[in-house]
Amino acid sequence: MATRVIQWATGAIGRTTLRAILDSPDLELAGLYVYGERKAGRDAGDIARRPPTGVAATRDIERILTLDADVVIHTPRLRLDYGEHDEDICRLLRSGKNVITTAGHHHPEPGRRARFERACAEGGTTLFGVGISPGVIGERLALALSGVAVRLDRIEIDEVLDASAMPDPDFVFNVMGMGGDPAAVDLTGGTLPVLFGELYAETLRFMGDAMGVRYDRIEPDHHLETAAEDLTVAAGVIRRGTVVATEWRWHGIVAGERFVTLAIIWTMDPARPRYAGRDHWTIHLHGKPEVVMTLNLIEPDEPGVRTTAAQYVTAGPVIRAIPLVLAAPPGILDFSVFGAWSR
Repeated sequence: MATRVIQWATGAIGRTTLRAILDSPDLELAGLYVYGERKAGRDAGDIARRPPTGVAATRDIERILTLDADVVIHTPRLRLDYGEHDEDICRLLRSGKNVITTAGHHHPEPGRRARFERACAEGGTTLFGVGISPGVIGERLALALSGVAVRLDRIEIDEVLDASAMPDPDFVFNVMGMGGDPAAVDLTGGTLPVLFGELYAETLRFMGDAMGVRYDRIEPDHHLETAAEDLTVAAGVIRRGTVVATEWRWHGIVAGERFVTLAIIWTMDPARPRYAGRDHWTIHLHGKPEVVMTLNLIEPDEPGVRTTAAQYVTAGPVIRAIPLVLAAPPGILDFSVFGAWSR
């Protein structure tokens, strides 16, 4: 029998996973939740640029909760309050539906973890957070690579993302902080640093736990770049002198030294010398041996297809996770990495 799937949200990633569900002979679309009034009532196939499905999009959460489904693919936009999606996730879990989410939640801090685990226990369900980053780059690739080390001094992960093609003004200007007054951006205690700090701390904690490493602290180290001239991007206009790139870095400190560094760099001006020619991801292991791994996305060359490589690479791990989540016991799914370095 096909696995019955509810798609939650139809932004760029949600539409990509929705198409994957509709294209798979092993998956059956059971329901579709949307946030916007314009999409409510539309057939899922219309939203996904696929033939009609008979499944209409709804904004009624109560209706979604009553549907018979095995798993919910939860792909909402991040909110400035990282916990804003928590109650929706818990309600889905309590209703007997497993949840795979791209909005973090893969290795929450103990207080939030306990809340999700209670919901999982009540519904007999599993929660799994995954995407490319967080989810794969640090948690799988860097940890797997660490297994080649006889001595590991530190790990550095560097992500450089060209964000100029992101079409959503709300996400670009409000969540990402692009186009803002740099003097008004608080890089330490503002809402944006808190959001990203909570999200990416999960990657650092996951890596530390997998390697048997306890951090003294996680130390932020952030930087902004401003536009040298007005810049037109997909979401709108970045004015001269406003934020054109954000560089978010966190260091996991062990015995007073940086042991894991995670840098998430989003730029609206990828041609700027500071970013031009850099790989999308670089994983650098310092120790014996010293190892560098680079990864780059190649944009698809498919006439008439608007899905980007970044959308595919985020959606892929979500779809692959479905059978793993269905087979997992109730609770938060913590996958193991073969042969990771350990203290």
